[in-house]
Amino acid sequence: MLASCFFTGSQAQSPLTQNVTAVEGGTATLTCKVDQNDNTSLQWSNPAQQTLYFDDKKALRDNRIELVRSSWHELSINISDVTLSDEGQYTCSLFTMPVKTAKAFLIVLGVPQTPVISGFKGPVNEGALVELTCTTIGSKPAANIRWFKGDKEIRDVPSTKEPDSKGKTFTVSSTLGLQVDRNDDGVIVSCTVDHESLRSSPQVAKQVLDIQYVPSVKIDFSRNFAREGDELRLECRATGNPTPEAVKWKKDGAELPDPDRMVVEGNVLIISALNKTDNGTYYCEAANTMGHNSAEYILFVYDAPISPSPTINAPFSPSTRTITTPVTIATSTTKLTAVSRARGTPTSLTSPAQDPSALAGQSGPDHAVIGGVVAVVVFITLCLIIVLGRYLARHKGTYLTNEAKGAEDAPDADTAIINAEGSQANAEDKKEYFI
Repeated sequence: MLASCFFTGSQAQSPLTQNVTAVEGGTATLTCKVDQNDNTSLQWSNPAQQTLYFDDKKALRDNRIELVRSSWHELSINISDVTLSDEGQYTCSLFTMPVKTAKAFLIVLGVPQTPVISGFKGPVNEGALVELTCTTIGSKPAANIRWFKGDKEIRDVPSTKEPDSKGKTFTVSSTLGLQVDRNDDGVIVSCTVDHESLRSSPQVAKQVLDIQYVPSVKIDFSRNFAREGDELRLECRATGNPTPEAVKWKKDGAELPDPDRMVVEGNVLIISALNKTDNGTYYCEAANTMGHNSAEYILFVYDAPISPSPTINAPFSPSTRTITTPVTIATSTTKLTAVSRARGTPTSLTSPAQDPSALAGQSGPDHAVIGGVVAVVVFITLCLIIVLGRYLARHKGTYLTNEAKGAEDAPDADTAIINAEGSQANAEDKKEYFI
C-alpha cells in the first residue's frame, strides 16, 4: 500500500484522513484520527456511501474488509485483495453536532500483464526486414515499453496506448523494425514493461532471432613458414545457418593429387613430408541450403635447411697470406748473369701435413683469391725476366767492344797482342758480379 503525504481536516474536533494508493490484488489501509474526542463515534463508508464500520462494529458483509484499530481517537480498517472497482473516495464521519467528515481517495494501480512479442516468423533469410511487436494489457496508468537487442537498449521506438472498454486500464504496444544479418543469428531481442506497480521488477518478453545465411569460411594454418619435409595442418572453419555440410578440400581447382600424404580428418587437411610438388592454391568449400562459399590458402614450400659444414683449421689463409718471390740482381761492367727464374707457385704454399681434402672444401671466394695472387706473381716474374733480358743484352755488347780495343789500331799481330795485354792490365780493378 502506498500512502499520500497530506491530511484533510484541521480542527481538533475534526477527523483526519490521508489518501491511499494500492496495487491491484494488494491491501489498502484506511485510517481516520481525531486528536480530541469526547466519546463521539467514528464511521467509515465507501464511495457508494455504504457504511463499512461504525466504531468497532462491521456494517457491510465483505470478507475483504477487516478492523485494524478502534478507539475514541482512531478508526482504521483494511481492504484486502483490492480491485479496480474499489477505487474511489471514502468518507470518515465524526458524529458530533453537526456531523464532521473527512475524505480519503483510494487509488488502485492496474498491474500490466506479462508482455508478448509477436511478428517473428522464423527462420528468416539474411537481409530481410523483421518487425517485432511487444504488447501488454491491464496497466493503470498506461505502462512504458523499452526494447533491447542483446544488452544494448534500442531507443526512440514509438508505442501506442489504448484504454480498454471500461476505460480503467490500458493496452500498450510497440513495434520494432530490424534489418537483420548473419551477426543477428542467435541474438536475443527483448522488450521490458516499466510500471510503478512493478516496483524494481519489470516484466520482460524475449525473442531469439533465427537468421539463415550462406556459410562463412576461413582457413587456419599450423605454420607460417613451410619447408621441405615439414608437416602442414590446414583447418577449415565454416559457420552458417543451417549448419554447413562436410567441407571439401581441393588443390588448384581439382581433387587432392596425393591422397597418401594429403589426409583429410574432419575439417582438417594434413599434408605430411612437404615437397616442391605441393606448391599451389588449396581451397576449402562449404555449402548449405542457402548457398556455398570457399576460402583459399596459397602454399609455397621452401628448401630444407642446410646443415653447416664443420670448420677446418688450415695453416693457409688466402685472405691474409702474402706470397713473395726472392730475386737477386748482379751488376758488372764485364758480365751480367740472371740466376733466378720464375718457378710458378711456390710449393711451400701448401703444408706437407695438410689434409688434401681441406682445399677441396674451400668455398668459391677462397679459390678466386688464390688464383688472383698466383696470376699477379706470374705477371711480375715475366716482367722482371723481360727487363733483365734487355739489360743483359745491352751490357754484354759493351764488354766485347772494350775487349777489342787496342787490336783495331795495331799495325801487326804482335802489336795487337801487346795492346790487348795492356788493356787487361788496366782492367785489374774491374770486378764481375753475377746474378
